[in-house]
Amino acid sequence: MTLQIPEKSTASIRWLAAPTSWSWLEQANACPMEVLIDHAHCERKAAGFATQLMFRYLCEPGLGEVLSPLAREELEHFERVLELLKHKGRYLEPLPSSGYGAALAKEVRKEEPSRMLDSFLVAGLIEARSHERMALLAEHSPDGELRALYADLLRSEARHFGIYWTLAESKWPRDVVVERLKQLASAETLSLQGELKSPSDVRMHSVGVALAC
Repeated sequence: MTLQIPEKSTASIRWLAAPTSWSWLEQANACPMEVLIDHAHCERKAAGFATQLMFRYLCEPGLGEVLSPLAREELEHFERVLELLKHKGRYLEPLPSSGYGAALAKEVRKEEPSRMLDSFLVAGLIEARSHERMALLAEHSPDGELRALYADLLRSEARHFGIYWTLAESKWPRDVVVERLKQLASAETLSLQGELKSPSDVRMHSVGVALAC
């Protein structure tokens, strides 16, 4: 049965160049445990990336004060996802990557200070896509426990991509940030185009975007 989603219910995130497709949501609802396990890995990686930035830019004024609480919150989310996995009789296990994160990492320029700007914006894009897809699952997952978890996490996840935007805008002119964000958002959309090889390959950041005609 094809899931019918009213167009107006699709989360609209200004950071993103294209919204998630209905097909991704159908795939995610068909394999909810794969998405939940992957979500745990995403929260773990998000905490690790925030910590990595703190150590990379150790003496950057104000960075630690912003990213340390963010890393702790990501780890709290990780623990909550693990708790629900255990409740459902599953545990954290390795999953083949969708390649999404690696594709975006290639877009980060190597030289400073461009590397810092790109790192903030790529992290923000990942958070924005996560927020958008979690909002869809919070509204449309057939599993009540999953709906409740995703809805609850959204309250704090909504801040995360805003944090990275604020960091970028505090160090670069707005027009520089906006122009680079447009370029990276296009690359982010490109990384989500295509078809799954197998239904079990669905991930929080697997392919599935609705492109304009």
